[in-house]
Amino acid sequence: MTLSPDSVRRSLSRIKARKAPGPDNIPGRVLRDCAAELTDVLTDIFNISLSQAVVFTCFKATTIIPVPKKPSPSCFNDYSPVALTPILMKCFERLVMQHIKSALPLPWTPSSLHISPTARPMTPSQLPSTHTSTEKKDSYVRMLFIDFSSAFNTIIPQQLIHKLVQLGLNTSLLDFLTGRPQAVRVGSNTSSTITLHTGAPQGCVLSPLLFTLLTHDCTSSHNSNLFIKYADDTTVVVLISNRDETNYRSEVSRLPGWCSDNNLSLNMEKMKEIVVDFRRVHTQHSPLTINGAFVEKVSSTKFLGVHITEDLSWTENTAAQAKKAQQRLYFLRKLRRARALASIMCTFYRGTIKSILTICITMWYGTCNASCWKTLQRIVRAAEKIVGVSRPSLQDIYGTRLPSKALCITGDPTHPSHSFFSLLPSGRRLWNLQARTSRLKDSFIHQAVRKLNSLPTLPSLPSFTPCTTEL
Repeated sequence: MTLSPDSVRRSLSRIKARKAPGPDNIPGRVLRDCAAELTDVLTDIFNISLSQAVVFTCFKATTIIPVPKKPSPSCFNDYSPVALTPILMKCFERLVMQHIKSALPLPWTPSSLHISPTARPMTPSQLPSTHTSTEKKDSYVRMLFIDFSSAFNTIIPQQLIHKLVQLGLNTSLLDFLTGRPQAVRVGSNTSSTITLHTGAPQGCVLSPLLFTLLTHDCTSSHNSNLFIKYADDTTVVVLISNRDETNYRSEVSRLPGWCSDNNLSLNMEKMKEIVVDFRRVHTQHSPLTINGAFVEKVSSTKFLGVHITEDLSWTENTAAQAKKAQQRLYFLRKLRRARALASIMCTFYRGTIKSILTICITMWYGTCNASCWKTLQRIVRAAEKIVGVSRPSLQDIYGTRLPSKALCITGDPTHPSHSFFSLLPSGRRLWNLQARTSRLKDSFIHQAVRKLNSLPTLPSLPSFTPCTTEL
């Protein structure tokens, strides 16, 4: 692997000026403004590091800042560790990450591994199978939300390198994963430095990708089972037909052995299970056990920032969003009392209120009831009165993002939901999906297909054989 000066220059020019500096105390603004002058020097440094498979110790240094999760923390678990690493190292990591993603052989593409360049949840494209499965006769769905204990901290570097070789990657990361100095800073006090040789680096851009590659062989052994993975968040979604849970329980029974082989442990206290069952005649669902411990069955849980419920409704998710957005309105009113400029208040609204109201909007907005729509829209109107500037309605935002998200899926053949968008033989329209209930008819995939078909001209889509299975 050899980095080009152009790629290094682009990486430096994209540095956020207000990014907190690492232990080297080099501000991001300096690196961005001096990108042209630093490009050649840093390109040589990065390429020498790659050719010799050695990363400078100063690049690997990390300062941990403990941030309280609650007003009165009483134990270590009440703190969230925020890692500060050199900004130069983050640029280096992004360039290496781009190389690894491009070098991944099929079928281990970034989409099939659910690798996202951002931390935004990916549930809009992962839940259509759940909606569709509940339409089948005498069927229901069980979803197991798996939680690993300190997942990133338990990675064994030699084992990770072995997994990368299995995927056909020759990138040597052993020196990057070992010999990492780390210290903790609280206020003006800094602890003594210790050197770590296990786990993924704290605050590392590569860490989610490396963990995903480490767990690439944690896959389903039955066609009725689906593993949804996003970094260290893993969910098992299983379609149960004719009350036969053999495949589901055998799948779950394999998990402890796989975790033991990969130096991971299951956090049974945080593992939850949801049963989505719309059959008229309900039966008692026997509890799930792992290593003799029962998995808690709940009616709802939070998955990648979105509240998922057993009836696939969005009332609870809407209530949580509305509560959080209402709290942010207080600060927007404080800005108005301080006579802040309208542009500043609009920026605050987009970053702290709109982002909450529209998170994963393509998934839940279409199936929300009228009460949920009104609740969220009232917050938008309140923000308009405070700022004095009209804001786009949630309906308009949804109408814009729905086809945009659909086109992203249709343009990616490796996406799990790509097969739902099948072209007719004419190539001018998509196959209309069948739905027996309004719950499925109003879901993301069905609405997206109807939206694309309503356009005067269907955007150019890659042609493939139409689906013959029931959708």
